[in-house]
Amino acid sequence: MADFILVTHILFVVFVVAALPAIWVGAHYRRAWARSIALRGVHLGAILIVAAESLLGMVCPLTEWEYLLRGDRSDLGFIQRALRELLYWDLPGWFFNVSYCGFALLVILTWLRIPPQRRR
Repeated sequence: MADFILVTHILFVVFVVAALPAIWVGAHYRRAWARSIALRGVHLGAILIVAAESLLGMVCPLTEWEYLLRGDRSDLGFIQRALRELLYWDLPGWFFNVSYCGFALLVILTWLRIPPQRRR
């Protein structure tokens, strides 16, 4: 179950990060999905939750659940260790606060510059 949560966490991060440039490219090529209010709403909500958790000093629930289920980090296999290295960086907390809030601001600016539209 801990591996499932780790993979889910990584997929969440990939969605939040990759959706933004995908929206820009999709909008440039006039793809309807790039202005989908459902996609854009989920994307904006996801990064706002991350930024809020960071500002409030909260640990991500996915991280807490994974650690709780693992009990001990030393029993990780190669893939789990590699994925964890990709996801968890040993940097000061302020770095993440600035990064998450800056990314959230970029998503909000994209929302304003390339507004989502309801289907007609």
